[in-house]
Amino acid sequence: MPKVVHFELPFDDADRANKFYADIFGWESSQWDGPVEYHLQNTGGDDEPYGIGGALIARESALNDGGTLVVIAVDDLDAYTAKVVAAGCEIVTPRTPIPGVGHFVNFRDTEGNVVGMFMDDTNAA
Repeated sequence: MPKVVHFELPFDDADRANKFYADIFGWESSQWDGPVEYHLQNTGGDDEPYGIGGALIARESALNDGGTLVVIAVDDLDAYTAKVVAAGCEIVTPRTPIPGVGHFVNFRDTEGNVVGMFMDDTNAA
């Protein structure tokens, strides 16, 4: 069953956002060396029973209307894209590569939320 595996929280001020999540929740941040300002968030170790990792993303770079995004891992991105389209959803960001990582698609669900789907490179066709 596909699970939520990642989140993105938009920020207006990277230093302020990183400081807030570090001070309050103890998250550790590392800036990703990609095409947009993106700060990966370590929200806990693998030995902890709950949680997923995520990122803080510059609001103007967010591909989700500037709101919070959850990302669901799937094993066949094209098949799941076809399923959401058949359900009447709009594709917001078509299949896009993340070099060395995988591919993603963002869609607007039946309630107007932008949701991401991700397939890692081990499943990429």
